[in-house]
Amino acid sequence: MDAIDAVNDLIASLGGSLWQWIVLPIVIGLGLYFTVRTRVVQLRLIPAMFRTLTDVTPRDAGGKPQSVSAFQAFTVSAASRVGVGNIAGVATALALGGPGAIFWMWTMAFIGGASSFVESTLGQVYKTKDRDGFRGGPAYYMQRGLGKRWMGILFAVVLIVVFPFAFSSLQANTIVSAVGGAAGLEDPGMLPWAIGGVLALATGLVIFGGIRRIASVTQSLVPAMALLYLLIGIVIVAMNIEEVPRVFAQIYAGAFGFQSIAGGAVGTIILVGIQRGMFSNEAGLGSAPNAGAAAAVTHPAKQGLVQTLGVYFDTFLVCSITAFIILVTNPDLAAAERGVDLTQEAVVSSLGEWAGVLLAVVILLLAFSSILGNYYYGESNLEFITTSRPALIVYRSLVVLAVLGGSVASTTLVWTTADGVMGIMAIINLVAIALLGGVAFRVLTNYQDQRAAGKDPVFTRDQLPDVSGIELWVDEDSVTGPIPLVRGTRGARR
Repeated sequence: MDAIDAVNDLIASLGGSLWQWIVLPIVIGLGLYFTVRTRVVQLRLIPAMFRTLTDVTPRDAGGKPQSVSAFQAFTVSAASRVGVGNIAGVATALALGGPGAIFWMWTMAFIGGASSFVESTLGQVYKTKDRDGFRGGPAYYMQRGLGKRWMGILFAVVLIVVFPFAFSSLQANTIVSAVGGAAGLEDPGMLPWAIGGVLALATGLVIFGGIRRIASVTQSLVPAMALLYLLIGIVIVAMNIEEVPRVFAQIYAGAFGFQSIAGGAVGTIILVGIQRGMFSNEAGLGSAPNAGAAAAVTHPAKQGLVQTLGVYFDTFLVCSITAFIILVTNPDLAAAERGVDLTQEAVVSSLGEWAGVLLAVVILLLAFSSILGNYYYGESNLEFITTSRPALIVYRSLVVLAVLGGSVASTTLVWTTADGVMGIMAIINLVAIALLGGVAFRVLTNYQDQRAAGKDPVFTRDQLPDVSGIELWVDEDSVTGPIPLVRGTRGARR
């Protein structure tokens, strides 16, 4: 036990220094820069975000969708976003940084919306085509946009460590904690192994079916579970409506250190809020572009807008509901443990024991959908490194084992490891989008010019003749690749 604590302390110390001195300044600085250069795209084009979400998917000559739709890509990325980060992650932020951390989480979501637009637009510009549809993401724009394949491979390796292994282990760990908490077990015994076995089996059954099966599962599962969780939260807040003014006061007072409950120094509060915010909404982290690039759209900026909407959905809705569920019950944050227990206790104290069981089911399904989203991110990046079929089978098998291992591992060690490796991944991606930001700005200008002319924006690579590395977007009759679109569907596009 002492050895595990020592390893955890070492990882926590290194990860904390990485975030405080490197990741945090880059995240804030780039987010503000992108906000200014795009003229606050994350606010100006909110109506276009919703309009694009329902775009008709371009089809090939046989009438088959070229890839997943804009909405399906949204749900795959939401599947990764909406999960542990929203329920257990927000509780952890409150335990470590107090109510003020929520203000900085909101701030990070708004600033990070511009970063999310840039990275997801670049993911579309530099994507490629494979047997299942489209592939893309940071590794692809590092190779094609920057001409640095080594950087793309480095990012791909780190992402595989972070998402399908570290984060999926964390999701599985939280499922076990939620089920154990709902059952009221002091000693879980063999329960983690039993739950881990079932999760591993279910994961294997889905991921061996590919991106289309993942998308078909997540497009139904994520909205339903997120809506159910939001309804639970709304009921609890409504029951404690008189506490809402106090909660807002705590959040804003705590954000600037005027009211220290748990986190202490204002620097800690800001760090925790931004760190937990990035863990939850993934803005600038480099994960969402992998899902965004899979969408068949007529203009790269459309998916940039959709993924920015995903950041808002994740933080301003789901994370905020968790914060209010907890804070309206006025818990003792100074003595709170990190993880899902704080959220469960708040739900049970408001609605009764039955609600704890319901929340455990919601957490199970949301976390499982996150495991699927995390897997797809890893597969996309593995294919960037190698297209070897045996390598893919080995990868899928290791993901299943990671789910099993996370179910029985130490909660604290899993959280600490996930935080540390996430910082490394963020740095690599942020450097790349800083260097390629000019391309995204020009694509945005092209999109806005076409919208201003009353057109449904359609992008082709000859619109940026001096930009190299764009493989697809050949001409208007093959907008997203070499497969021609069905003429009859073009007029249907919004």
